[in-house]
Amino acid sequence: MRRYSLARSPMSVAALAIALAAALGITFGAPSARAATVTVQAESYAAQSGVGLEATADTGGGQNAAYLADGDWMRFDQVDLGPAGRLTASARVASAAGTGSVELRTGSLTGPLLAVIQTSPTGGWQNWVTRSVEVSTHPTGAQTVFAVLRSGTPGDFVNINWFSFVSGGDDPAPGWVDVDQAKWQAQLTQFRAMTPAPVPADAVRVPEFNATCTYSHSKPDDPIVAPGLPGASHMHSFFGNRSTDAFTTTQSLLGNAGTSCTPAKDLSAYWIPTLYERNRAVEPDGVIVYYGSRLPDPTATVPFPQGFRMIAGNAKSQVATPAGSPNQFFCAGPGGEIGRSADGNWPVCAPTAKLVYQLLFPDCWDGKHLDSPDHKSHVAFTYDGKCSGAYPVAIPSVSFVISYPTSGSADGFALSSGMASSIHGDFFNAWDTAALGQRVKDCIVQSAKCNSAGTF
Repeated sequence: MRRYSLARSPMSVAALAIALAAALGITFGAPSARAATVTVQAESYAAQSGVGLEATADTGGGQNAAYLADGDWMRFDQVDLGPAGRLTASARVASAAGTGSVELRTGSLTGPLLAVIQTSPTGGWQNWVTRSVEVSTHPTGAQTVFAVLRSGTPGDFVNINWFSFVSGGDDPAPGWVDVDQAKWQAQLTQFRAMTPAPVPADAVRVPEFNATCTYSHSKPDDPIVAPGLPGASHMHSFFGNRSTDAFTTTQSLLGNAGTSCTPAKDLSAYWIPTLYERNRAVEPDGVIVYYGSRLPDPTATVPFPQGFRMIAGNAKSQVATPAGSPNQFFCAGPGGEIGRSADGNWPVCAPTAKLVYQLLFPDCWDGKHLDSPDHKSHVAFTYDGKCSGAYPVAIPSVSFVISYPTSGSADGFALSSGMASSIHGDFFNAWDTAALGQRVKDCIVQSAKCNSAGTF
């Protein structure tokens, strides 16, 4: 057997690798093109309207564009968007209130739309997260880029530290999961061919159906955020598909391991951080997953593609949530809330009431990706009653209504992710395609309230 010695051979490492490959019958492919990243600091604008600056607590320091509201804008000159092909646009944002978006336009304030980056509360004006979108077509080379703020929320709704543009590269941007367009179009064709059921005259005209679920199991797993890594997450309480764990895939969900939800044709996985009272886990005694529409015209709503996934809420948010704060836990039932915990963050319910939380998910989709790097950037909340721009596809508005068998006390509670503000939830779609499509057609498109069986 021939021996190779790095110490004695005059060959370079690269040449030696080629020789070894030849000896072993290995063929090297051409190296992948490398992506180029351009970062634009928000304070480097050439012109602006309504923008103030402040010192930022974000990594790297410097300044951020502060307390931006609807209609504010910034202009950036000579932004290199690179060659034709893949482009990922990102914004580093922080927010304590309100939802909206950052429209990136080229040439002028009303110029061609490059991307729309959605924003939502991150837990504070200096709690920073990165939001990204993939751009399929774009102008190349140096461009004038306008960042235009849009929101239906009165007042300030976001801070921005920087933008980045990652262009080129042969490989998909990491974290983006492309939808199989052939399968998706086949699903849409099936959906559009469905005949809607006649709506009874006495039907409640609300676009809605639901899955009624019970608690299934708990694991420190998260197959969306930490796939294939058992024990890598804080404790989660799972409902829906009984097989859900760190190794869950679309195929494993559809393997029909059973579900804790009604109807049985919903094999989707749902999960939330576990709630603790005096260090004891309190599991939900019921969860209703509502599928509806918040759009004035729900008729364009379509089902989720198979394998679609998304997250709502922010597990890293650790801020006080006293009475009157948004996204509150509340008391449902006779007597309602009778007090607050000693730290003010949790309600104390009457003995006849229960602790409840409602978690709302985005309702517009980019039509291209089953998932994104932060599990949010492929979806957005509508802020003007429409799904358009970078998020043109209206999907059912999902919400979890979670009921806990406890009234609480002055001691309060804790989530496995931390404070009450860290409440969040995950949705991994595995509905039977025909069953989901018929419900969207009958109940949402026709604005008729349906039950868990999908009937009026």
